[in-house]
This record gives sequence, C-alpha cells and structure tokens, in this order.
Amino acid sequence: MKIKLLGTGTSTGVPELGCACEVCTSGDARDSRLRSSALLTVDDRRILIDCGPDFRGQMLHEPFGRIDAVLLTHHHYDHIAGLDDLRPFCRRGDIPVYADESTQTQVRNFFPYCFAEVKYPGVPNLELITIKKDTPFIAAGVEIVPVGVFHGRLPILGYRIGRLAYITDASRIAPVELEKLRGVELLVMNALRYSKPHGSHQTVLEALRIVDYLRPKRTYFTHLMHHIGLHAKIEKCLPDNVFLGYDGLEIEL
Repeated sequence: MKIKLLGTGTSTGVPELGCACEVCTSGDARDSRLRSSALLTVDDRRILIDCGPDFRGQMLHEPFGRIDAVLLTHHHYDHIAGLDDLRPFCRRGDIPVYADESTQTQVRNFFPYCFAEVKYPGVPNLELITIKKDTPFIAAGVEIVPVGVFHGRLPILGYRIGRLAYITDASRIAPVELEKLRGVELLVMNALRYSKPHGSHQTVLEALRIVDYLRPKRTYFTHLMHHIGLHAKIEKCLPDNVFLGYDGLEIEL
C-alpha cells in the first residue's frame, strides 16, 4: 500500500494570491501547495481521496490509469470542485464516489448535469454511494473505516484503511472516533498553521497532542496554509517521526 499526496495546501493554496510573505515567495518547491487530495494505491487498485479544483493539474504528473473509487471527506469547494475532471477516467466505466448524505446533496447541486436523466455526451459518470461514519464499507475491494471528525461545527469524515489513516479539515475528534485510529502506523492529518488557534482547523500544536496519544510510527501533516512558515524551518521543530507533507510526496506502508 502506498499513498501519494497530490496536494497539501488549504483552500486558497500556497502561494496565496496577492501575498508576498516568505512562504509565498519561497524558492523551495515544498512550500508550493495545491489543494489537499491524495491517491491511495493498494496492489493494482487506485483510490482517490477528495477531488479539488487542482485535480486536473495534479493528475497530469501521474501515469494515466484507472481510478477505482473516490472517497470524499466533505462538500467544501476545495474538496469536490474537480469531480468534472474525472471525465477521462470514466471511459473505463462509472466511478463509484463514496460520501455521506450531506456531501452527496452538494455534489448533485454543484454538478446537476452528471445526474440528469438525459446526460450531455462526455460528462463524467459518477455513481454516488452513501456511507455513514459508524459503518465500514468496501471500496475497490478494500475495507474502509470512516472516522467522524468536526470541521468547526460541520461533521465530516476521515478514513482509516488498514494501518493508514487520512484525516483532513478536522478541528476536533471525539474520543470514540479517536479510538478508531488506535494501532495506525501511518497518519496523514491536517495542521493548518503552527500555533494560532483557528475555528475550524487544528494547529500543529493541537495535532501533535493527537500524535502523542495515538503514537503512530509516522505522521505527515497536510492541509497547510502559508502562515505555517517555511517547510525547512518548521520541520526541524517537529518530533523525529513527524513531518510536513508536501505535494508529490509518496509514502509506502
């Protein structure tokens, strides 16, 4: 199993338009971040986690092949806006998209032409499949355990896949959901900025408390904004088994 971080930025991406801070003007490629998404590979199957507005550009760097399933964490623009760009992948057949009911509603509203009785030729063929946070499911032959987290007041989903867990946009995780992550060896989790609190995203310091509780072998932070600071500087401040993710990073399990 391996996971590739296609994007590790927050909703505005990095550099942020109009900003001239040291991160947004950095020459280190690791400081340039597209909107958050990941591509999971299990044997010969590929599962996409979220599909934001940068999806097309992200996939130009990948060998073209099947996408066997899509997991959506929630309905915000930076996590679903790229679904239309699944068109070329649908030539191999309908793509199942797993999401909770509220996310499905927004997907239907955002892309009504994908679900019309009479479809315009060439639109992506998406099969929406309802999931719930308390019910594991099988996607592309792989068992997926949903993990309920809160994005501010909005309940959204993270996912555990075997020894891997992917959590994004969380501001807090209830103890009962945190227990679903026990035994995880590789944790990919959001950390918006270093220490200044945010209403709907956890900081690095808050995320490190979860890392200390779960004690995974490796943790990579994602969904990072420019205020987090320079990649090279911040990573030196982290524990030995905790890293900042960056676009294009591939991690094997």
